[in-house]
Amino acid sequence: MKRFRITQQEIVFVVFAALFVFCSLFLKGFLTSANILALLQNVSVLGILGLAMAIVVIGGGIDISLIAALAVPPGLVLQMVQDGHSLSSSIVVAFAIAIAFGLVNGWLIAYAEVPSLFATLASGIFLAGLGQAFLFRVEVVQWSDGMAGFDRLGQASVFGVPMPIILLAATCLAVAFLLRRTRWGAYIYAVGDNRAAARVTGIPTRPIIVLQYVLAAVIGCFAGLVLAASVNSMPTRIFNSTLIYDVILVVVLGGIGLSGGRGGVVNVILGTLLIGTMLNGMTIMNLSYAAQNLVKGVVLLAAVIADTFINPRNEETAQQGDI
Repeated sequence: MKRFRITQQEIVFVVFAALFVFCSLFLKGFLTSANILALLQNVSVLGILGLAMAIVVIGGGIDISLIAALAVPPGLVLQMVQDGHSLSSSIVVAFAIAIAFGLVNGWLIAYAEVPSLFATLASGIFLAGLGQAFLFRVEVVQWSDGMAGFDRLGQASVFGVPMPIILLAATCLAVAFLLRRTRWGAYIYAVGDNRAAARVTGIPTRPIIVLQYVLAAVIGCFAGLVLAASVNSMPTRIFNSTLIYDVILVVVLGGIGLSGGRGGVVNVILGTLLIGTMLNGMTIMNLSYAAQNLVKGVVLLAAVIADTFINPRNEETAQQGDI
């Protein structure tokens, strides 16, 4: 019977394929090259954020502060360029803030042993409030002449493929290499699967946890730069949106177990495609924003319930500070 056992990843692929076929047959204009490229471009930033969240969830945690990392450092780039600073120095400052932010998150979780849900919730609110109170003069930081050429990061195309899609693919390759081909990636899986056992085997569990949150913050900052380049602005209050729930939905629905130690980039790709297809279909059907949130909430709840059965927690895999 084990020969015919279906994995969660295969179930997600079947659901995605069925939804794609349904939309292709019954929604006018869905199965066109222009719409498919628009679908992929619209979820590129979501997919990049999903990769950041996947690193943390595989390592046994969660990062609610990702959207603050998406909004504040890239918004600061636009603000600094407006104030006369060079683009290159502004980007360096933004990534330095993201690294420092990830280090704080990692220290709180790994060394102070604050549960990741509460640590990142508090740090995300702090960073967002810091930006609103001291860094930004307006809620939507606009483009300026000093940003000339940087918009290609979000608006250019290569052989007809929009740049955000290419950047998503490049990020997928980089994260896949980290998780599957490096010692640090193997450590992340080990810590997520069983932190106590990983510590006994000599794995530096605390530095690995810190590394997870630094990587997540850096990738989140990169996603924010892509978003800003795509819309020629940075709506800094995006941290008040439901985007973080979409990111969690991509990860959980894609098949990455919340118990840690399982999943990978393929799961994020499947989750991103599934969510992108669902959102695109609901948009074509002219469903309201509230109705779309209702559907996403139901799907997320179903995915979390399914995850508890497919990836059950027990004493061997339980870990302090998880969600």
